[in-house]
Amino acid sequence: RLYRRLFLEKLLAAHRAGKLRFSGALEPLAEPVAFEAALAPLRRIEWLVYAKRPFAGPEQVLAYLARYTHRVAISNHRLVAVDDTHVAFTWRDYRDAARAKRMVLDPREFIRRFLLHVLPDGFQRIRHYGFLANGHRRAKLDLIRKLLAVSPTVPDEQRPKDASGDEPSQMPEPSPPCPCCGGRMVIIEILPDPRRRYGPSRQPHRLDSS
Repeated sequence: RLYRRLFLEKLLAAHRAGKLRFSGALEPLAEPVAFEAALAPLRRIEWLVYAKRPFAGPEQVLAYLARYTHRVAISNHRLVAVDDTHVAFTWRDYRDAARAKRMVLDPREFIRRFLLHVLPDGFQRIRHYGFLANGHRRAKLDLIRKLLAVSPTVPDEQRPKDASGDEPSQMPEPSPPCPCCGGRMVIIEILPDPRRRYGPSRQPHRLDSS
């Protein structure tokens, strides 16, 4: 309740100071009476607040997220033994003071459990949300640029430069926009044709990208 009171007081103070902007269907909330009426129901309900100490810094946040977004079901160092008849690995029993224990499974059962952590076809482990969601990203970004009166730009570090390191006097033809987000596509490198890469005498019968 303390958090609820402080949060609503700060929100109301920001509104009175003119720091909040409303558009579209929320435009009537710009009026003080309408805004206070919208906050009134929030004062009568219980809030569930999950608060904890902040992370040590952005590096810690990145390390924390990376453990969940870029790890596999089981790491190599947990595998103890593998042969044709069994797979042995270590695990932690958190019901028993997080003690490290050893489990032995049939290879087929181990593979079955491992595949339970593989996402079904069409699902993504990391996906954008909000205005960057794939379903309406292009339309939302176009609307945002229109409201902000800006156009897609190329960062300075991605601007083309000539041999002297200076920007060319004549800019090249603009590249087509990205079909997904509508942003400007920047050519990083053009891979040569395999025949040019290997030459007539060294050209392989096939190219395996695996």
